[in-house]
Amino acid sequence: MLMSIAAELHAIGRPLLDAQLAHPTVRGIAQGDLPEPVFRSWLEQDYLFLLDYVRVFSRLAWQAPAEHLGDLVDLAHSTFHEELDLHRSLSADFGADLEGAKKGPACAAYTSFLLESAENYAEGLAALYPCMWGYSTLGQILAENPPAEPRYRAWVNTYADPGFAALAARIGQMIDEAAPDPGRAKELFVQGVAHELAFWDVP
Repeated sequence: MLMSIAAELHAIGRPLLDAQLAHPTVRGIAQGDLPEPVFRSWLEQDYLFLLDYVRVFSRLAWQAPAEHLGDLVDLAHSTFHEELDLHRSLSADFGADLEGAKKGPACAAYTSFLLESAENYAEGLAALYPCMWGYSTLGQILAENPPAEPRYRAWVNTYADPGFAALAARIGQMIDEAAPDPGRAKELFVQGVAHELAFWDVP
């Protein structure tokens, strides 16, 4: 039986995710001892990233078939209100300056990659999948032994939530339904995973 495109992406992505789990920033979150200035900077960069992530969903929604439109609108809404609300709350706790933040090189490169990929509907879904699937998988892994520090535990719990996993799974279904060229989908997915890893190198 042939694997679906999303299943092939999972198979490619899981060993690559180990590099993120080994990254000092992720290890610091997992252990609850990441220095506050590092997480503060990461929050500022991720806030700027998520604003563009909403734009990616919106750009894809403009091209979407009717059966996908509601999902993309819901994802844009969830990201803008729920995920960004988490960032605003955590940013207040860590003293992050969201309004004054400027994109670092990793953030700028990643958002440019996503916005350009979103010019093509099916390819855009494959490009954004590493973020949804990756954070859901990271959250579930880290939640097996969550950090005692409550602020980092709140971050882990957000991405370990079954509702977030369901959103990521829906994107996988939508990729299969959109049927991008498998080779191109894998290429974009691997590029997205590389951007994810680079994003942990906090400026």
